[in-house]
Amino acid sequence: MNLVKDYVLDLKNEFKGYNGKRFGSDVMAGITVAAVALPLALAFGVSSGATAAAGLVTAIIGGVIISLFSGASFQISGPTGAMSAILVTLAAKYGMQGILMACFMAGLLLLAAGILKVGRVIYYIPSSVITGFTSGIAITIALGQLDNFFGVTSHGELAIEKVVSYFTHGFDPNFAAMGIGIMVILIMVLWPAKLNAKVPSSLAALIIVLVMNSFFQLDVAVVGDIPKSLFLDERLSFGALNISEMRELLVPALSIAALAMIESLLCGASAGKMKNEVMNGDRELIAQGIGNILIPIFGGIPATAAIARTSVAIKAGCETRMTGIIHALILLLSMFVLAPIMSGVPLSALAGILIVTAWRMNDWDDIKFIFQHKFKTGMAKFLITMGATVILDLTQAILIGVAFASFMVIVKLTDIEITIADIENDRLEEIGIHLPQVSKTIRMAYLTGSIFFAVTDKLKAQLHTLGNTEVLILSMRGVPSIDLSGIQALLELREELEREGTTVMLTSVQPKVLEDLRRGGFIDAVGEDHVFESAEYAIVHAHTEING
Repeated sequence: MNLVKDYVLDLKNEFKGYNGKRFGSDVMAGITVAAVALPLALAFGVSSGATAAAGLVTAIIGGVIISLFSGASFQISGPTGAMSAILVTLAAKYGMQGILMACFMAGLLLLAAGILKVGRVIYYIPSSVITGFTSGIAITIALGQLDNFFGVTSHGELAIEKVVSYFTHGFDPNFAAMGIGIMVILIMVLWPAKLNAKVPSSLAALIIVLVMNSFFQLDVAVVGDIPKSLFLDERLSFGALNISEMRELLVPALSIAALAMIESLLCGASAGKMKNEVMNGDRELIAQGIGNILIPIFGGIPATAAIARTSVAIKAGCETRMTGIIHALILLLSMFVLAPIMSGVPLSALAGILIVTAWRMNDWDDIKFIFQHKFKTGMAKFLITMGATVILDLTQAILIGVAFASFMVIVKLTDIEITIADIENDRLEEIGIHLPQVSKTIRMAYLTGSIFFAVTDKLKAQLHTLGNTEVLILSMRGVPSIDLSGIQALLELREELEREGTTVMLTSVQPKVLEDLRRGGFIDAVGEDHVFESAEYAIVHAHTEING
């Protein structure tokens, strides 16, 4: 019930003072987004292994339903390139019914995720892993479009397998298709930024290619028939798949749900900064769940929030979620009015659009930052996740990236720093402590890092090389935590040092660590009178013990 109350309250705040002027802004933003979304919907529908019509239906239904229930006023949802990279393999193995059922199952998973409030999961994935994942998807999309770009048919399910087949099975490109693809890429790259605000480069490229092809009638593959109906002939049939196939589809459904979650939450976090609005992540997942449950019933493919369309909406003056709904209604209108024209769009033109889109998907600023500043761990996370995304399943890639990041965190935790230093009399004088010459047999050991089972050997090895030391003061300000193995190692170390004539003292111990040391018996072994709040007190006490 709280979810419903929060939703109603947010709607009231969003539409407070809504008037004709704000509605006009939403209409103009909706028209602009629709101009961007139209060619992309066609392209992503084809590249997913479905049809251009399926891409359009996804953009229309997703645009209305997901925008209506979204966790923010600005999210624009529909088919995306990242999702098509999953679906093309799924289509080859299970057909269109497999895509539709996996979409429905993913919708249920997303709905459950939103209800269970797991919207913050995105913040636990390192940025370099997400960047590598995005770049891997971009490469997969580009490789997956080579067939349509060259006008050929390759072998294999994965994009990388298709590329390899060019060399193993031969390669006979259609130069007309190639010419169209190259023309589209050049138009999109060279299209002036001022014009792009009014006519998106992808739409301009499509119009130019359609006009050219109407004159020359080139022998190239085209989109084909686009039905003037929201209910496609190939839509979800619950009786078309048996239970064993549905079990097999659980992993692809998890992949779709995971990708939809990551893309939608990332889009919301990024676009929210642009509009200075915080998205409700849990409600966004519920909206994505509802949308992906309904979309396959119409014959569409999985949808998710799209950063490209969302950012265009915000820049075009999006006021409320009406922008997303209006963009969907314009796409619906174009489906009925422009279907005969869109059916003649060359597939190589859509391939060119997706290749440029794939290039622009990369977070080049983040990639530059990682490599320019030589963050070795970040570079490794990026490259491993990107490679796994291209070669393996997308969900596996995320898991591998997160697992590697977690492993690197553990490695970093094991890198405890131990600095052993003599006591400097001059420094004591500077802070007002006046002692006769402090004995060289009093030494400080500064520990930085958590003390647990993986660092105990290093700790003992380094503290054994003290030489002639009567008192060793362990400064533990930089130790945030200690486990049972760490306490046992310190106990063993104290016993060995005591046998060698070295007294151990403690200083600057954090409260939680002190509590653990006391519970583990280390404080009793050292003695309460050898535990100090500051290094200065410890030094004075050590000096007194040695000199009487």
